[in-house]
Amino acid sequence: MTYVVTDNCIRCKYTDCVEVCPVDCFYEGENFLVIHPDECIDCGVCEPECPAGAIKPDTEPGLDMWLKLNAEFAPQWPNITIKREALPEAKEMDGVDGKYEKFFSPNPGEGDA
Repeated sequence: MTYVVTDNCIRCKYTDCVEVCPVDCFYEGENFLVIHPDECIDCGVCEPECPAGAIKPDTEPGLDMWLKLNAEFAPQWPNITIKREALPEAKEMDGVDGKYEKFFSPNPGEGDA
């Protein structure tokens, strides 16, 4: 089992989760975070920290696409371990439907740089 970041993170990108991760397995895209499935130790401390409820265990049904997306982009994006401000539009984007189709960016974020 691993944890995955799902669509509600897109254009919110709260980073409360990265601060509590004991193995630093979060990676940052331009408007989204992912968890590296090979680095996640399944501790679950990140899940309750996400204000948008975007982190789920991969045992939940219907998360195959998100597991693949997290696995694809984690090696491409920079590691992030430091909490930063959420995106300016985070509150208004929380809960918006169809965020992946409308807003997902494959571009990397800043990481800890």
